[in-house]
Parts: sequence; C-alpha cells; structure tokens
Amino acid sequence: MPIIKKQVPKIQCTNHDDRINNRDFTGLVEELYSEDSTARRWAVRDLAEMPDVSSVLVDRLVVENNAGVRTAILNALAHLGDDVAIAGLVHCLRSEEAALRNEAIGVLKESPNEVEPIISTLLTDSDSDVRIFAVNILESLRHKNVEQWLLNVIEKDSHLNVCATAVDLLSEVGSERSIPALKQLKIRFEDEPYICFSVDLALKRIEEGSH
Repeated sequence: MPIIKKQVPKIQCTNHDDRINNRDFTGLVEELYSEDSTARRWAVRDLAEMPDVSSVLVDRLVVENNAGVRTAILNALAHLGDDVAIAGLVHCLRSEEAALRNEAIGVLKESPNEVEPIISTLLTDSDSDVRIFAVNILESLRHKNVEQWLLNVIEKDSHLNVCATAVDLLSEVGSERSIPALKQLKIRFEDEPYICFSVDLALKRIEEGSH
C-alpha cells in the first residue's frame, strides 16, 4: 500500500517579518492605519528610522487605541525628539484621555534637553491643568533650573492647585534660596489651610536638609 503523505498546513507568520506593504514612506503610512495592530506597530518602528515623520506619528497617536502600538509611537517620538514630536506630546497634555496624558508626561520627563526650551511656556499656559502637568514633568526632569522654574510658579501663578503642586515638589528639591518665596506664598494664601500646611512642611524639610 503506498504511503500517503499528510498535507501540513502552512503556518501563518505572526511576527510580521513579511510585512504587508512596501516599506517606502507611502506604504508605511498606509500600514499605519491597518486594522492589524501588529502591522501598525511594525509601521511605527520602520517610520521612526525615516526623516520628517513626526507629524505622521503624532496624527496616529491621538487616534490609536491599542496600548502596544501607542507605546511604540511614544517611544518613536521620544527617539526622534524634534520640535514636531515634542509639540505633539505637549498637545497630548490637553487630551481628555487620562492614560494618554500620563504617557505623554512620562516621555517628556525623560527628555530634559528637548523640554527645556518650552517649559517656561508650559508653566504659563492659559490652562491651569497644563500648568500642573508641567510641574509634574519637572518632578523627574533632572535639570539644573528646576528650582528656579518652581520659584517662578509660586511667585507669579494665581491658581491655588498649581502653586500647591509646585510647593510639594519644592519640599523635595528646594534649597535655602526658596525660603523667602515660600514664606511670601503663605502670606498670599493665608486663608488656604492646605497651602499653609504644605509651605510649613516644605520649609521644615529645606531647613532640616541645610543642617
């Protein structure tokens, strides 16, 4: 009896090394809007190696609902680090989606050189929420001007929550040079118990750290 060879079904490749479209710019942009999230993730990775692609990635970021693809886009924008990429991340601070805002803040925290030219603008934005997010970015920015930026906030900002956020961070990074501004802030918000408590705590930590 002849031996009948069993037909082995072809296995679909799932790692997308056989990527769907042409790997030129047009093909990658098309794949960036594929229904296949893996294809979109590959498109992001390949686009990140091309020039002048930040705007395309930013456009996709604001509509992307897959966490893995969104992480890839955020990493690509951090890698690119040009003005368009940073502006796109800043735009995310105005998003109604908390996860996207937090992810953008995380990337901006790790980009001190790119954020430095715009941080003053963010700290004086007309939207108090954006100003608070900007202070949150300072928390991990590891930049020599962090204390001065925070002093500018507590000296000039009229919004209670913005100043309170800045005071909380000054309690961790402030030096003796912050003491006069903190005392003045307490006078300015003397009827706000939380500010008074936060300032006293910051002053105590700074004074203890200076001994």
